[in-house]
Amino acid sequence: MVSLAQRLPSELVPPDPMMPDPTMIDAQVRAALAEDVGTGDLTAALLADERLVRAELISRESAVLCGVAWAERAFHLLDPRIRVRWDLGDGGRIVAGQRLAVLEGPVAGILSAERTAMNYLQTLSGTATRAAEFAAAVAGLPVMVLDTRKTLPGLRLQQKYAVRCGGCHNHRIGLFDAILIKENHILAAGSIGAALAAAAALGRDVPIQIEVERLDELETALEAGARLILLDNFTLDDLRRAVALTAGRAQLEASGGVTLETIRAIAETGVDRISVGSLTKDVRAVDLSLRVVDAAAAAALPPA
Repeated sequence: MVSLAQRLPSELVPPDPMMPDPTMIDAQVRAALAEDVGTGDLTAALLADERLVRAELISRESAVLCGVAWAERAFHLLDPRIRVRWDLGDGGRIVAGQRLAVLEGPVAGILSAERTAMNYLQTLSGTATRAAEFAAAVAGLPVMVLDTRKTLPGLRLQQKYAVRCGGCHNHRIGLFDAILIKENHILAAGSIGAALAAAAALGRDVPIQIEVERLDELETALEAGARLILLDNFTLDDLRRAVALTAGRAQLEASGGVTLETIRAIAETGVDRISVGSLTKDVRAVDLSLRVVDAAAAAALPPA
């Protein structure tokens, strides 16, 4: 089983400011490997530990690559002698049949880490690819496309990183870094004004957003001093009316049932932000393949 006490090598450094902290990546990959490898890979035990191979990671479809650090960490945790040379990094556009990386090292380690590495790459690349499609759909318009908290359990930060790699933006990370007052919060507080007042009274230096479902609720929220308002399931006509009514007094975010087919028309109403749950919850894994191409070409590996 992979030991969670193993230290993180100093060479694992995020390639850009968007990347989550490397210690977090390390812990996530250790947990994923422990889930898959458990007490040991029984099938890999059939192979000679020291047999060296070269393998290639190939994409079977066009996509946006994401998850490089997680995949590479999986291979290095199982055998630090495995070398991975990437042809491109996170955010890179790939086409069907394109090689993404070359791996060299002991075959047992490569094959034992393969599924964990591929799970990260396929899922995060799927998220980044979907984000890129939505970003392209509103190209040229002054609007931000945001994700939501509708992420796969345990993959919140990874998917939000993938959304950024695909060209979209993050909403709040969780319940701790922003206040979003929704219908049930308003009902429990008694009114839109009371809910906003309670949020302000907390004295927290975080964004405060309130959800409204009708134009009259929007007016009430504006009168109560709201500066960030979510318009839930508004029609296109009502979105245009909301933009005119607000007249720049608050940032407006459209949400609810947004699709690739509808997002541009929503953006053209003049809203500032559009949140899209399907960026992270309706993800289709990208089709990738790892194949051994040479069992003799990696004969001169440096010591671990």
